[in-house]
Amino acid sequence: MATATRSDNTWADLLADGRAPRFALICLGVWLNAADSLVTATIMPSVGAQLGGYAYFSWATAGFLVGAILAGASSGRVSEIFGLRGATAMAGVIMTLGCVMSALAPDVGVFMVGRLIQGLGSGWISGFAMVAIALLFPERHWARVFASVTFIWGIATVLGPLFGGAVLEGGTWRDVFWLFALQAGVFSAAAPFLLRGSAKAVGGPGVPWLQLAVLGVGVAAIAVADVVKAPALAVGLVVVGLAILTLVIWIDHRAKVRLLPHRAGDLRTVCGSGYFAMFALTAATMGFAIYAPPLLQTLRGFSPLAAGYAIGSESAAWTLAAMLVAGATGLWDGRWIRIGTVLLIASLVILALTMADGPFWWVLLGGALMGAAFGFSWSFMSRRLLAALSDEDRAIGSSAITAVRQTGAAAGSAISGVAANLAGFTGGITAHNGGAIAFWVFVSVIPLALAGTWAAFRLTGSAETA
Repeated sequence: MATATRSDNTWADLLADGRAPRFALICLGVWLNAADSLVTATIMPSVGAQLGGYAYFSWATAGFLVGAILAGASSGRVSEIFGLRGATAMAGVIMTLGCVMSALAPDVGVFMVGRLIQGLGSGWISGFAMVAIALLFPERHWARVFASVTFIWGIATVLGPLFGGAVLEGGTWRDVFWLFALQAGVFSAAAPFLLRGSAKAVGGPGVPWLQLAVLGVGVAAIAVADVVKAPALAVGLVVVGLAILTLVIWIDHRAKVRLLPHRAGDLRTVCGSGYFAMFALTAATMGFAIYAPPLLQTLRGFSPLAAGYAIGSESAAWTLAAMLVAGATGLWDGRWIRIGTVLLIASLVILALTMADGPFWWVLLGGALMGAAFGFSWSFMSRRLLAALSDEDRAIGSSAITAVRQTGAAAGSAISGVAANLAGFTGGITAHNGGAIAFWVFVSVIPLALAGTWAAFRLTGSAETA
């Protein structure tokens, strides 16, 4: 891995030599992807009151997720075909169209299609942002850029839902999508100018259609598992979905046009262990974001706003930890990865034991440790993975980071959902079943956290670079 002098590894140097506008564009793209995926949490009741179709809203979320994952997974190859400038501008246009469609939707069907198109556009935007980081920034700056990406995600986790609520206070839910359409339009218009001089990535031409089709089926199965109520069917869909994702890796290894970098499915390599760690560790966190708010509201009498701020401890700690260690180099980047994964396991144990009726400050500590786990580790895992990629795999490998994270989020949501439903969540949270739900939502994903920790230790130890 390349080394850098202290003066070369600063925020001032990161923004020098014309990199500041590109850095700003990447941050805007990450914000669009993160905030648009979270904003619906506060506006869906208003959408339902006007459009009806409450039963279909979970499918709108699933459609957004499937579109985002497929776009993120394909963004590396798309950037090779069209060039980073043209592809990024195109992604902004697609997201703008999706937002306009949702804003004008006369019924829930059009709204769902609009959300699917938004998923595609925002997934490509996020994927192209990862490609831009890999191609346009020196390796010495990757940790700081990824720390900034983490910061934007943390801010969006808190501000995304609040943004939707604030707009509703002064207007209608349609205004939310008009505002996102405006932001996406600005992003699309700025991309050709701010990314001027970026060359096409090195790599083979073509789109891996077979792998994308199989990936779509696998992700759809997992997404549907997260919305069906029958526990047995949900378990079956999760198992089938994960098996299909494994099949994607098997097909890709033998394909002429690859979706993933060379040996991405081999856990003995930096790529394989890195992607698996990202997938498993992300999956292990989803129960907190999804189930902590209703558990706090039902079991502790919190208001929705108070519960939202309580789970904001995760985002705050994630952001603070990422910025604190962004400049770490040498042995410490590997150490922070290992420290982070151990903190994640500790957070799940604490939350499982205290969420229902333990001292509330333990719940805050559990959420903060979960956030700090990723703040300490994520940017360094990303940097190690990118540094191990060949020039040929740089575009597809960097964009795969987004797809892997989003796929892990889908799988974790489904697994936590199955655990919650088996504990009685389908009948609602009550004083009788709340303790069991709070316990099993977190215990069910501890094996994922352990597997991700094993992979992260391998990433920072014996993993092969090729």
